[in-house]
Amino acid sequence: MNPLNQFIEIAPDCPTDQAVVPQDKGNKCSIAAIEYQLLSGNPYGYTLEELKFATHLLHKQVPPAEVKARRQQLWDEYFAKPCACMRASPLTKQYGWGAHYNEQGKIAIYPAESKEYQRFVNDKNIRKYFAMRSKR
Repeated sequence: MNPLNQFIEIAPDCPTDQAVVPQDKGNKCSIAAIEYQLLSGNPYGYTLEELKFATHLLHKQVPPAEVKARRQQLWDEYFAKPCACMRASPLTKQYGWGAHYNEQGKIAIYPAESKEYQRFVNDKNIRKYFAMRSKR
């Protein structure tokens, strides 16, 4: 499930051409805000599976004691259903962040206006995909 050595460009219909930091929604963190916090605070620190699971736990506000006691069970329950990749992430679809998977499958995000983003877009040795469109 963890892609290797590829770059996800922002969606063709992304509403912004510059990265925007996602904001929380009221008293609950949005998926985009959680993914941003995790990836911006720890570039190349998460595989896709690790990111999705950590995001799920934070979004559902699962208490740390429960995670410690039932981690494998929670993991198995969460991954019993297929999960979307970074092509479907709000970061790449709506907020102007590109996502790079390195050779170990670890993810980092890059703002669309950055030199690093353009370097990945122009790199002929890396597989590139656009994020999914929000509209057909």
